[in-house]
Amino acid sequence: MDIRQIDEGYAVSGQISPDDVRDIAAAGYHTIICNRPNGEAPDQPDFTEIEKVAEKAGISVYYIPVVSGQLTQDDVDAMADALAQAEGPVLAYCRSGARSTNIYGIVQQQKG
Repeated sequence: MDIRQIDEGYAVSGQISPDDVRDIAAAGYHTIICNRPNGEAPDQPDFTEIEKVAEKAGISVYYIPVVSGQLTQDDVDAMADALAQAEGPVLAYCRSGARSTNIYGIVQQQKG
């Protein structure tokens, strides 16, 4: 797991596993946002597996799947809503971290 800090309250990572959730909690994150659709890769854990472990660890979770190369305004709006509700710091993930970085940048621009 390669966590990259984007700003004080937001970081991104590539795909995480249920086993990573304890480390994420220990690192002080209070919210996980998944920006990767289920089934994108055969070896990818289903979001519900991560969600179960996260809830046991006291971490809030949001599922905002963004299809690679097909970011929509609805995705941006859902991400903005999640970030407004989320207790930080937030860790968002997708396959590589790029979608989670891009959608966050767009939300920040629209907040203006």
